[in-house]
Amino acid sequence: MTAPSLVQPGSFLTLHYRLSGPQGDIINTFDGPAATLTLGNTELSDAIETRLMGLAEGDHVTLALAPGEAFGPRNPDMLQWVPRALLDKFGEAGASYAIGEVVEFPAPDGQGRYAGAVQQVADDAVLFDFNHPLAGQAVSLEVKVIGVL
Repeated sequence: MTAPSLVQPGSFLTLHYRLSGPQGDIINTFDGPAATLTLGNTELSDAIETRLMGLAEGDHVTLALAPGEAFGPRNPDMLQWVPRALLDKFGEAGASYAIGEVVEFPAPDGQGRYAGAVQQVADDAVLFDFNHPLAGQAVSLEVKVIGVL
């Protein structure tokens, strides 16, 4: 009988995971298809990847990460007012925005997208929080490792 494969840098993983913060689940794959990802491709934060190292196929663990460990501290510079003219240019002209709504934006380099949560709405601008929703918060990570390549 061979020993199960262990998670290491660059591993290709099939797993179920639940990422939770103080307000509940952010991601939960246990009720659907398993996730597949490659460590080192920025699909997970470095802190989460570090916690997965050494786990074996079949392991089912729950890990507690301290406030800010998983997604860094909250950065006040990530709160930014976006002028309505810019929102009209990159979105739906004249759109209304609700507090808590998450809006996607094209990255400045045109490669990918990023999201911000609406914090305040004014006539000529909207205040967005571009921090990760779990930045500065304690995080619980439940993982069931299905396969490691």
